[in-house]
Amino acid sequence: MRVALSQLNSGTDPAANLDLARTEIAAAAAAGARLLVLPEAFSCRFGVPLGPVAEPVDGPWATALGDLADAAGITVVAGAFSPGRGGRVRNTLLARGAGVHDHYDKIHLYDAFGFAESDTVEAGARPVVLDVDGVGVGLATCYDVRFPGLFQTLADAGAQVVVVAASWGAGPGKVEQWELLARARALDCTSFVVACGQAEPPDAEGSAPTGVGHSRVVGPLGSVVAELGSAPGRLVVDLDLAEVAAARASLPVLLNRRF
Repeated sequence: MRVALSQLNSGTDPAANLDLARTEIAAAAAAGARLLVLPEAFSCRFGVPLGPVAEPVDGPWATALGDLADAAGITVVAGAFSPGRGGRVRNTLLARGAGVHDHYDKIHLYDAFGFAESDTVEAGARPVVLDVDGVGVGLATCYDVRFPGLFQTLADAGAQVVVVAASWGAGPGKVEQWELLARARALDCTSFVVACGQAEPPDAEGSAPTGVGHSRVVGPLGSVVAELGSAPGRLVVDLDLAEVAAARASLPVLLNRRF
């Protein structure tokens, strides 16, 4: 399975970000990718009020993204925001194209390091595994990567690949934690982890988590297959799904669990 990751900086204009998606979808399709991963908060970056940009999961922005993905014949996962209850929004991953039409609402909210995502975001509750060309692809968002149980739940539901879309918060040791967590979660669920974050912005200000880069693909035994630095960039990687079966045969942590 060939996957593409686009590590970039989205802005505050959803229409302009859709143009970015158009460019990245075309590049991924031209490279032969079957799955393109765009970062969390791709329709609009963090740091501005999210209510005005939240749309239903079948609203205009999501529909336009799906049209682009369908025209290119690939599946695209991209971060957006949808309306929640009580004036809050949901931190949503849209999955569109090539027969896929689903979404995932972030389950674990980033109430950490002095930031309170739950002030403005309503948590989701439904783990999601997509079928992309017969391959199970689980979805996770940013802070979710700190919770092994979600990744094991996704593997139990058939995921051989878990996508993590992020807009990681900067701070002392945060890049090292991101790198370590992606590898640890791959080992926890003996799956590929495809972790794509927003690039480090050139002029980050305030406390909003606007990205640190360092997107990566990790194999089911925790080895780093490919990675980027902090600047915008793309990865195109071929995943050998036989490695998942081999890892689960030699290291059956999913079968050996007691809790």
